[in-house]
Amino acid sequence: MEKNTYDAIVIGSGISGGMAAKELTEKGLKTIMLERGRNIEHIKGYVNANKNPWEFPHRGGKTQQMIKDYPVLGRDYTLNESNLEYWVNEKESPYKEDKPFDWFRGYHVGGRSLMWGRQSYRLSDYDFTANAKDGIAVDWPIRYEDLAPWYSRVEKFVGISGSRENLPQLPDGDFMPPMEMNVVEKDVAARIKKNYEHRRMIIGRTANITQPHNNRVNCQYRNKCWLGCPFGAYYSTQSAALPAAVATGNLTLRPFSIVTKIIYDKDTKRAKGVEVLDAETNQTYEYFAKVIFLNASALNSAWVLMNSATDVWPDGLGSSSGELGHNLMDHHFRAGAHGEMPGYEDKYVYGRRANGIYVPRYRNLFGDKRDYIRGFGYQGSAGREGWSRDIAEMSIGGDFKDALTEPGQWTMGITGFGETLPYHDNRTYLSKTEKDKWGLPVLVMDATIRDNEQKMRIDMMQDAQEMLEKAGLKNVKTYNNGYALGGGIHEMGTARMGRDPKTSVLNKYNQVWDAPNVYVTDGAAMTSAACQNPSLTYMALTARAVDHAVSELKKQNV
Repeated sequence: MEKNTYDAIVIGSGISGGMAAKELTEKGLKTIMLERGRNIEHIKGYVNANKNPWEFPHRGGKTQQMIKDYPVLGRDYTLNESNLEYWVNEKESPYKEDKPFDWFRGYHVGGRSLMWGRQSYRLSDYDFTANAKDGIAVDWPIRYEDLAPWYSRVEKFVGISGSRENLPQLPDGDFMPPMEMNVVEKDVAARIKKNYEHRRMIIGRTANITQPHNNRVNCQYRNKCWLGCPFGAYYSTQSAALPAAVATGNLTLRPFSIVTKIIYDKDTKRAKGVEVLDAETNQTYEYFAKVIFLNASALNSAWVLMNSATDVWPDGLGSSSGELGHNLMDHHFRAGAHGEMPGYEDKYVYGRRANGIYVPRYRNLFGDKRDYIRGFGYQGSAGREGWSRDIAEMSIGGDFKDALTEPGQWTMGITGFGETLPYHDNRTYLSKTEKDKWGLPVLVMDATIRDNEQKMRIDMMQDAQEMLEKAGLKNVKTYNNGYALGGGIHEMGTARMGRDPKTSVLNKYNQVWDAPNVYVTDGAAMTSAACQNPSLTYMALTARAVDHAVSELKKQNV
């Protein structure tokens, strides 16, 4: 037992798990980080990062065989030949759907921090007070001022490029110099500001560094981030958190380690360790620690808690409130508009900026009232069409060749990312019949968007069209391409924070009410979704929780 005992255990190695390991080890705790998948080494493991499309058998695209082998991944843009190895084997790790649900997973060291979109925004007090104001679900147990210093700590380490805008609904952070909007984006932004009192278009705030930072090279504008960055220009566990943790000498990393349950001691009313199934050998091990950080992602963290059932907690550790597995949220998207911008024939873009523009939320703020609650933001970009634009009607010969070698029309598109409310009956639960490759119960998804989100999607289309047309774009077309929960890849809310153990799973410091030495600081902890990309908030919650855990350890309270 002694050799398997540590000060802290971290379950999961993605965005929040990596941050937990970094913070714990830097505070002097001997920490083991357990990852269910394989290890992908920084730089060495990014085997396709420098490949060109013609170096792949199918030019980096998707094939019918890939769609057959990856039926969930094949539903969306995420399936392609170039980074297929980063996505979970769906035959080994299936799940069931009572309602359509798109679950895109990466089981390896770094998790989805290797493939994330890197957009990094703070939540504001509009978000932290929204549930209380609207009488929805439960109130967040924290406010912006509680998290602001931890946002700053994380931003300084991660490296977030962005512009300071002084917007109350989107607090500014500690930014690196922003990336630059192109000429059309700048003009559209200026026209939006002129036409609307409370609408702004800004450059995205992204975890791509724009100047050297912590032995990482600044962004090279290759826009191949989803393949892994050999320059370390975007933040991931591999590029930043893991090197920092390893440098302390306090980290043990164990890949191929599926945590099957948290071991609960009913005498001390604390967790004493975890049970681990070795994914390669099928042998079972136990690891022990004073404090446990559960960062397996919103759905898998719920799985670990539910699978940790005992005679004390028959529905799982953290189930006393009846909220474990419930209040599942995501960001709904795929609704917006795109159009053509006349002119600017003498202007072009240079490089491949790994970032877009952002329009912060403006609906149901500042006295505006719609027939739905909460709101949405927009992400998008402007650019010139290339040779792959529609050529069906082009003539042959010289005209055809000229058209292929000249830049095309300027176009711009924006798509909304909307908040989903925390409905109690949007849930996940353990299947009683279906097992995965290792004989473990799989999750069942029973969640969907509702009338509030459907009404919001109408505005997401119509507002986009209106803004683009007022900004001078022509032939503006709207779209609502449909959406199943999970498609935003921002799963949240299955073990929410709250003020009352009767209505929440976690307290204001992310401690499980039923076992206060267990902290959950990934998306499961979210009490509401807001509409901003959530990863920065996960990391800030994690840093804050680690600080609290270390303080409580010193006081011998956990």
